Amino acid sequence: MPNPNPVIVVPGITASELRDEYPIDFERVWGIGTKDYLRTAIHPDDLRYEARQPARVVADRLFNLVYGEIIAELRHNLSPKADLPTPVYGFAYDWRQPLEITAAKLGQFIEEVTERTRLLPHYYRAGYGDDPKVNLVGHSLGGLIVAEYLAQSGSRNPIGKVATLGTPFRGSHEAVLKVATGTAAIGANTASSREREVARVTPALYYLAPSFPDAVVAEPGVGTDLFLPETWQPSVVQSIKEYVRIYSLEKGALLPRAEELFRRLLTAACQQRQRLESLRLDQAGLAEEDWLAIIGVGEETRVRLQIQNDKGKPRFNLTGADRTNDWTPGDWVGKVQTGDGTVPYLGAKPSFVAPERLVCVCDDDFGYWELKDRFLEGIGVGLHATLPLMNGVQRLVASHFLGRAFGEVGGRPAPDIGVRTWNPPIKGLRQK
Repeated sequence: MPNPNPVIVVPGITASELRDEYPIDFERVWGIGTKDYLRTAIHPDDLRYEARQPARVVADRLFNLVYGEIIAELRHNLSPKADLPTPVYGFAYDWRQPLEITAAKLGQFIEEVTERTRLLPHYYRAGYGDDPKVNLVGHSLGGLIVAEYLAQSGSRNPIGKVATLGTPFRGSHEAVLKVATGTAAIGANTASSREREVARVTPALYYLAPSFPDAVVAEPGVGTDLFLPETWQPSVVQSIKEYVRIYSLEKGALLPRAEELFRRLLTAACQQRQRLESLRLDQAGLAEEDWLAIIGVGEETRVRLQIQNDKGKPRFNLTGADRTNDWTPGDWVGKVQTGDGTVPYLGAKPSFVAPERLVCVCDDDFGYWELKDRFLEGIGVGLHATLPLMNGVQRLVASHFLGRAFGEVGGRPAPDIGVRTWNPPIKGLRQK
C-alpha cells in the first residue's frame, strides 16, 4: 500500500485545552498551568453549556507535552517519503461533555479528514477517494470515544484500524476519587472543594466508573453498582444540591432536582457502558486483527473500592491498601492486580478484544535515551499519562498501521493468558 490511511489521535480526559470565545480576544480557561474550574463548570439546567454566562467555552488544542511527539512520530514513520506525507491529525474535544456528543463530533471530523486527504495529489492518484479509510488512535478516554463512535455508526464507517492506549473500557477508580474527593490521577491532583463540585456535574467522569468483577466490595446493606445513585455516599448528591441552588434558574425542591440530575448522569454513563460491552468488531466492519489494545502494567494501581455501611448509608473507604501491584517482568502469569497507575488491568480489558490479542507494556519498556519521559513518569505524571510518549508504544502503533514491524518492536502478553496462546495483531512482534 503506497499511502497509509490518514490518522486521527483522540486524547484523554482533560487533555484538550479549552478557551472561552465570548471575550473579544478569546481567553484560555483550561490548559497546562491554567485550570479555571468556575468558568468551565457545567450548567445544571443544560449540560451543554457553562454555569456562568455569558460564555462560549470550546475545545482548543491537544496538550502538546503529551501528544505532540506521537503525532510527529506517526507523521514521520508512516510517510513513504518526505514529499508523500501521511496526514496525522489531533482531535481536540470538549472532554466535559457526554461521550455520545463527542463521538458524533468525531464522526464529523473523520468525514472532514477523508475529504481533506482526497485533495492530496499522491492520495488522489492512488484512488483514495474510491474507498477512503481513516485509522484512529485513542488514549485513555479517547479510546472510549472511538468505541462509542463505532457503536453509533455500526459497519457504516470508514475506519481501517484502531489503536488504543490505556483505555478504561471497564472503568477506573480514579474517576470515583475525582468525584468523591476532587483529587485523583485524572487531571489535576490538587484537592479543592471547587474541583470536587465541578467534577460532580461533569458528565464524562461518570463514564469512567469501574464495573469489572470485584471492582467494588461493599458491606451488607449497601450496593456495589456505581451506576446507581444509591451506591454513592450522600455527600455527592448534597453538593450537587448546593450547586443547583447556586446556578439553577428554577428555585425550590432542590434535593429532588439534584437527585434527578445525578440519576441522569449515571444512567447515560450506564447505557454507554452497556453499548460498549455489547460492541462486536465484525458488526463495526472490523476484524480482530484491526484493533490493537495497549495496556500499561507493573504500576501500583487502585484495583478496588470498599464501601462501608454507615447507619444504612454508603460511605467510601478510600484506603491506600487498595492500591497494589502483583505484576513484575519476571513473574506475571496470573498477576492481574496491576495497572498503569491510573487504570487497573481488569478495567482496561475490552470485552470485544480477546485477551490473547492484548499487548502490555511497563516502565521498563522506556528506551535508554528516553530520559525526559522516564523523568515525567518518575515524578508522578505516571505511566498512564506517558504511554503516548513511549518510543516503543509509538513504534507499536506505527507497526500496526503499516501491517509490519516498524523497527524493533516488542510487547508483553496479558497476565491472564499463557505465553503459547499470545497472538498480538502485529506480525513479527517480539515478546519481552
